[in-house]
Amino acid sequence: MQLCMIAGDGIGGEVMTAAQRLLATLAPELEIVEAPAGWGTFQDMGVSLPTGTLALARQSDAVLFGAAGSPSYPVEGYRSPIVALRRELDTYANIRPTRSLPREKRSVDLVVVRENTEDLYAGRERLEDNGDTAITERVITRRASERIARSACEVARDRARTRPDRPAKLTIVHKANVIRAGDGLFRGVALEVARAYPDITVEEMLVDVAAMRLAQSPERFDVLVTTNMFGDILSDVASIHGGGLGLASSASLGTQHAIFEPVHGSAPDIAGQGIANPIATFGCIVMLCDWFATRSREAATAQRYTQRAERLRTAIATVLAHGPYTLDMGGDAATESVTTAVIQQLKPEPTIRSN
Repeated sequence: MQLCMIAGDGIGGEVMTAAQRLLATLAPELEIVEAPAGWGTFQDMGVSLPTGTLALARQSDAVLFGAAGSPSYPVEGYRSPIVALRRELDTYANIRPTRSLPREKRSVDLVVVRENTEDLYAGRERLEDNGDTAITERVITRRASERIARSACEVARDRARTRPDRPAKLTIVHKANVIRAGDGLFRGVALEVARAYPDITVEEMLVDVAAMRLAQSPERFDVLVTTNMFGDILSDVASIHGGGLGLASSASLGTQHAIFEPVHGSAPDIAGQGIANPIATFGCIVMLCDWFATRSREAATAQRYTQRAERLRTAIATVLAHGPYTLDMGGDAATESVTTAVIQQLKPEPTIRSN
């Protein structure tokens, strides 16, 4: 297996260094290739996603992306490299799980499934009236709505298989009462797709109500599916119940490619201090191992990566329960200390015998 590792900007380099240490123990045979992208790359090379980086990402089995720093003001020629990478690799399904921390009393276990290639992030923007009017086009298509709804149904069904005490439930989130064309299309297609999954309980909810209920009573949700921008916002709201953005992991999955990315961003205020929380990146590696397991053609390799995902999941849970903790979690541990603690909690890899 080959993994393309892109550090990006800010703390991206620090959490990618932690990831390399972890992978050297967890999956030592994994081939890692490194490539540049981000705001710093744009300043050095004039492009945020070099063609060489895109080529490496295409030929690799998966991408692990650290963080991209983007200015909040227009810069001619600059475009977010992670948004461009998602579109180029057609990783249309963004998967954002949120689970309560071990030390929390409430039991939250949900997933936001977000369409990842269109909506307001399609890049169709222009200025008119001598720059006094900005127009950003919101693009919603039947094809994208159909495949993200199907992905969400499959996620709900897979979760139900491992949790027989909790039936599969899907919440379709939209604003079709106001955005009648775009969200009306998304809503109709999602409901149509969901009818092919009679084992899943389906509800629909307006996005503002969903935001309120995610904040107030997240336990009521299982899988939420929505459009790109709504999903971006709702998944950040949900992350509060899992320890915040510093612990949030994500996967962007397509038919052929996968990108795994911690959600915390480049955090320039703490970059270079060695105090970034690597747990979100380690959560991405759990998802990466699960992805490799599903993609492997050899049963023994699939089993090995499934076991690795579970070993790492258990190690992360132990450290989250007992520490050490970085500053964002109320402690004073360095990135290196947390990384060492997680590695030490990894149980030895079991021997897998081929039939």
